[in-house]
Amino acid sequence: MLSALIWIPILSAIVIGFLPGKVVPASRIRLVSLTIAGVVLLWNLFILLKFDISNPGMQFQEYIPWNDTLGLNYQLGVDGLSILMLVLNSLLTWIAIYSSSKETERPRLFYSLILLVSGGVAGAFLAENLLLFFLFYELELIPFYLLISIWGGEKRAYAGIKFLIYTAVSGALILATFLGMVFLTGASSFAFDAVSTQTISAGLQFVLLAGIILGFGIKIPLVPFHTWLPDAYVEASAPIAILLGGVLAKLGTYGLLRFGMGMFPQAWSVVAPTLAIWGAISAIYGAVIAIAQKDIKRMVAYSSIGHMGYVLLASASSTALALVGAVSQMFSHGLILAILFHLVGVVEAKVGTRELDKLNGLMSPIRGLPLISALLVLSGMASAGIPGLTGFIAEFIVFQGSFSVFPLPTLLCVASSGLTAVYFVILLNRTCFGKLDNNLAYYPRVLWAEKIPALVLASLIIFLGVQPTWLVRWSEPTTTAMVAAVPPLEKTTVSQVALK
Repeated sequence: MLSALIWIPILSAIVIGFLPGKVVPASRIRLVSLTIAGVVLLWNLFILLKFDISNPGMQFQEYIPWNDTLGLNYQLGVDGLSILMLVLNSLLTWIAIYSSSKETERPRLFYSLILLVSGGVAGAFLAENLLLFFLFYELELIPFYLLISIWGGEKRAYAGIKFLIYTAVSGALILATFLGMVFLTGASSFAFDAVSTQTISAGLQFVLLAGIILGFGIKIPLVPFHTWLPDAYVEASAPIAILLGGVLAKLGTYGLLRFGMGMFPQAWSVVAPTLAIWGAISAIYGAVIAIAQKDIKRMVAYSSIGHMGYVLLASASSTALALVGAVSQMFSHGLILAILFHLVGVVEAKVGTRELDKLNGLMSPIRGLPLISALLVLSGMASAGIPGLTGFIAEFIVFQGSFSVFPLPTLLCVASSGLTAVYFVILLNRTCFGKLDNNLAYYPRVLWAEKIPALVLASLIIFLGVQPTWLVRWSEPTTTAMVAAVPPLEKTTVSQVALK
């Protein structure tokens, strides 16, 4: 069941890339890719319905011996930590393909790379072998680089190279850490169950955990490793920005939870106060810098840095409620960022600019973009954590679960949430309201086909805000089991880690 989520998009990418034009003309490639992404999404939803919510362990496991000498085996499984990430990946892949222009240049390569990214990300979320995870984790590196460098904006070459360098460093750190975990423990394979870091000395545990935090911190990214993100997000086309912010960043937060907290629980409890402060700093920094931006897309990019700080705070708090909030925030952030990037892409396509100083009056019912503006207001409200929307539910759970452990970092993140409202009010006031410039009036009409991705995402944002149980129920047993392995933060010292 799980292999289909990986190999249907990967094999389809290969077929589309090498399929002769006489078999499927270039004009039909988008439709074929959209159909494949839709099949994967439906299959993902089927697995979600079959998922046993009460089971905290891995489900639908698959195992095929591969290379015993290296300790690399094809081992897959899904639990409460990964099930929502899989759904998010397949949903946003479908959204990205659907929202792509029908006039996209070199469509075979473009859609093949998107499907390849989808399969690689799914493989990383499903892998139960450290080396297998790394292979899938690195699989998306070159496709994303090409998607940015070929179909991006004016500075796409610079943004692509910067993304490539940062992501390569992230992968090198993670691989070195995985190798150290296996060799130092004497494990017979790279399987999750075979690697027990409890046999490693306290000092080495902290060194390995540092590699995990730095490697995945670059991918999230956290301040000060964030400098690749604004360039990549801004220069990437809107569909690729949706995948970068909505899916790729979640690999970083997922890795912190799965390999940081999951495999170094004692060391994690010692460094948790530092991580909580780090998360608060990232949240405040992202919000403050977003306020100063004049480019809507760059503003949304910096907002992503701030919201990922909430996930780090919740992960550091290591309470059952906070971890449920972390997973909920990851999923909600993916939906919100996706709709924002899509709407910004529509505005840029119709108006010709993303500059706040050049936009006004888009809410005009006759000559503006009224429905797009209304959805932009809704998206801004969701990002700012307005009650009734999924962003509020996720942030509230994070703050509620973290306050008892780290009150000051939590309050700083709450302040960051308030600053989020500030820069979105600035954005909406300058773009949606005011008098429409007569010289720019009568923008091209937005077709209903262009509105569908935003309407789908907006419906999910509202539904999960009104029915939060459908958001939190999937991860609760798994996160509760993870928290049980982490010692109480206020009682843990380095000497206790050494004794254990």
